[in-house]
Amino acid sequence: MIWLLHGENRVKIGEEVKSILGENYEVFEAEDLTTADLPNIFWGTSLFGTERRILVKDLSDNQELFKKLEDYLGTEHRVVLWEKKLDKRTATYKSLVKSEKLEIREFRLAEVKNANGIFEIYETALKDGKKAVQMVEQIENTENPFGLVGLFVTQALRKYQMRYGERERRILKELAQLDMEMKSAKIEPWTLVKAFLIRLATI
Repeated sequence: MIWLLHGENRVKIGEEVKSILGENYEVFEAEDLTTADLPNIFWGTSLFGTERRILVKDLSDNQELFKKLEDYLGTEHRVVLWEKKLDKRTATYKSLVKSEKLEIREFRLAEVKNANGIFEIYETALKDGKKAVQMVEQIENTENPFGLVGLFVTQALRKYQMRYGERERRILKELAQLDMEMKSAKIEPWTLVKAFLIRLATI
């Protein structure tokens, strides 16, 4: 069986991967694969003769590989395809949607409810990180940390386009790093957000 998981909510997708595959599974990055590798991934047997559990990341980034996926829908292994960017307009995707041998699940981020309040947090953090953290603690049970950081990026880009200053450039680099760290799901997202807010006033 194959599951195709996609969407902006990478934390939820990570949880779903573990729910489907458990703790121990093989991982393949599509950028390292060729069409010659696909038969071994989808049809190859394990050394112990048991069902294999496999995670393949970003297969659709390589359209040559993605088009071949239909040839392997009958796999007896548990295979999860994790797509960071999935183009639903392609003929391959439209064909896969119709298959009963592949389950597609999309994980969206919850919308930020109080955008103006988020902007205020960012402006406060530029001067007083501790106060900004206190403001975040009042909303973290109702807001989405990924959406919040997305609004931070919007504000930072506006300020950079207005001034093209060195500080604005450094803040954008810090936000890019924060985004990567949050998507790794190794540390609780709100913890990373608060640490960034503390640093922001000194950048």
